[in-house]
Amino acid sequence: MTAPLLQADRVGRVYGGGLLGAARTVALDDFSLSVGAGKPSVTAVVGESGSGKTTLARLLLGLTTPTSGTVRYRGEDITRLSGDARLAYRTDVQAIFQDPYGVFNPFYRVDHVLTTPVRKFRLASSRAEARALIELALRTVGLRPEEILGRYPHQLSGGQRQRTMVARALLLKPKIIIADEPVSMVDASLRATILGSLRRLTDDLGISILYITHDLATAWQVSDNIIVMYRATAVEAGQAEAVVKAPAHPYTRLLVGSIPQVSQTRDWLATEPDLQRPEERDAACRFADRCRFTMAVCHTDRPPLSRIGLRHAAACHLHGQHADLAAEDLNDVLA
Repeated sequence: MTAPLLQADRVGRVYGGGLLGAARTVALDDFSLSVGAGKPSVTAVVGESGSGKTTLARLLLGLTTPTSGTVRYRGEDITRLSGDARLAYRTDVQAIFQDPYGVFNPFYRVDHVLTTPVRKFRLASSRAEARALIELALRTVGLRPEEILGRYPHQLSGGQRQRTMVARALLLKPKIIIADEPVSMVDASLRATILGSLRRLTDDLGISILYITHDLATAWQVSDNIIVMYRATAVEAGQAEAVVKAPAHPYTRLLVGSIPQVSQTRDWLATEPDLQRPEERDAACRFADRCRFTMAVCHTDRPPLSRIGLRHAAACHLHGQHADLAAEDLNDVLA
């Protein structure tokens, strides 16, 4: 059996604690996911700030070391990669970050961020070939090379800068792109354009995309699958249509209910203060203090992520008692 291209195997990340008694923060807890296994797809990871989305992205990119569990590339721990294997990992797995301006050096022209990977990864044997590769990548994301090359970052719009970063990732012909809030700092009028470009990368070039976002509406528009996270854990997962049109977890229902609708009055679910002590929260449902359906069991037993349909899973006691969903079963749900 072939190992997944990129896999998070029961990974967790905890900050704080230790000898000095610093507060302990669980940023990600016992999370498993395979990316790039099977047919290329767009998988969205959705949740509010602090839910663990960006921590997951940083772990998969090797920018943060897990406190527990393992991130693997083609079955091998990424912290132990060296030589050709590490080069292959850095080529196959590319990132697009939230703030495109922060990636550019304002003292260099935009060309610098594109020529650097060409040179570092030896993608071209001549300047003419390098120029042709860069122009093709820019056109692929809907940019005109003559309007981009030769300019400084501040001379480009936010949308142009972000699409330039997509082009930079494309230069290496990756198999996976991890996009962390790629449109949150872009004007609303440009979000559809950028997300459309990402969707075409999957449909036309066969690149799997992990789309990290707090916006369930855009996740529904471009994604094949959605994973909903809350307080460092996955509370719902499945095909986008099932998760949005038939949300099974109360938190997902809250997210769906908060999507603005024209000429429609919404009954917003008020957020109550966190009444649980930390030790209770670790053992019980982490959404219990905000949920309108809370039962006694919610304060004592933590619900496992369980299959509730062929392509749908949720972690909620409302759906009865189920066995934990194994990592390989979650991959089947998201297939």
